[in-house]
Amino acid sequence: MQNQRNLAFEDIKIYIGIDVHKKSWTVSIYLEEFEHKTFTQPPKPAVLKNYLHSHFPKGNYYVAYEAGFSGFWIYDALKEMDMKCIVVHPSDIPTTDLERRRKSDLRDARKLSRSLRAGELSPIYVPPKWAREDRGLLRLRESIVKDGTRLKNRIKGLLHFHGLSSEHMKGRRWSGAFIGWLESLTLSNNQGTETLKSYIRQLNDNRTELTRITREIRRLSKTERYRKSVSYLVSIPGIGLISTMIWLTELVDIQRFKSNDHLSSYVGLVPSTHSSGETDKVGRLDKRGNKKLRTLLIENSWVVARKDTGMLRAYTTLCKRMQGNKAIIRIARKLLNRIRFVLLNETQYEVGLT
Repeated sequence: MQNQRNLAFEDIKIYIGIDVHKKSWTVSIYLEEFEHKTFTQPPKPAVLKNYLHSHFPKGNYYVAYEAGFSGFWIYDALKEMDMKCIVVHPSDIPTTDLERRRKSDLRDARKLSRSLRAGELSPIYVPPKWAREDRGLLRLRESIVKDGTRLKNRIKGLLHFHGLSSEHMKGRRWSGAFIGWLESLTLSNNQGTETLKSYIRQLNDNRTELTRITREIRRLSKTERYRKSVSYLVSIPGIGLISTMIWLTELVDIQRFKSNDHLSSYVGLVPSTHSSGETDKVGRLDKRGNKKLRTLLIENSWVVARKDTGMLRAYTTLCKRMQGNKAIIRIARKLLNRIRFVLLNETQYEVGLT
């Protein structure tokens, strides 16, 4: 037994698939010739490291797990332990009909390690740590904006409940004066008034936090990491500072997109297709891409179609043969290509081109 433990596995590849859960990991280990073992362990990289070093000292460790709630901290930890780790999109893992109908943690882990051994897995891009932190700041702002919208809707709902209809709200924006008007209201009972005051306090706190985070994003945009790229993107009509920072933190490195089609696929502007025999159907946009960027791109496209005469001409021409919502998708593809162009060539956007 002692001699077995002293063996070195320097020339042996060890393939590890991990089915990740919050309270446990299901781990499947394959060698080139056979399956070694599938087991459950605590969700700690150090536990896996100790097992591998004990059973396969000095081996070449290859690890794969699905992208999901856990983010990339597992990837970071395993890389620091000299393991070759990849993160894969769940839809990219080859799955049999039996595995789909009889899903279990053990099957999922085995499927990962087996596919890793066969070379069937394509890794997703893992941004560096600093990019993830910057991206998190922009996503935090988005969640604060959504919280603010929910609070405004609750206030409107409460006012409607107490007979203050849309006529009382007509023409009023959520300015300081409007908030002051809300604070002066007395509803039909004390409980309603206290509820309104509570919503207003939460909304004021939300606005304060939104201002603070927006200020931090402005500071980030002026750092050496972003300053030049920001100047190129804000030159595009309809793309402001916040939109620019979302683009830059989501894309991270424009060089990783080898073509316009590659970037379109990442954003999700590629139509779904179904080809069988002599039938070839093109469907709606593929929903697999980056939903955040796809939504932002459509919003930016509506603005640029109004402000850029070249884009306006193109949109008007397209609307003669298709509906406006389909025409704007064509404009979005044009805009996306130009976003890639200005970032790659480090140049300002030119208005009026078609």
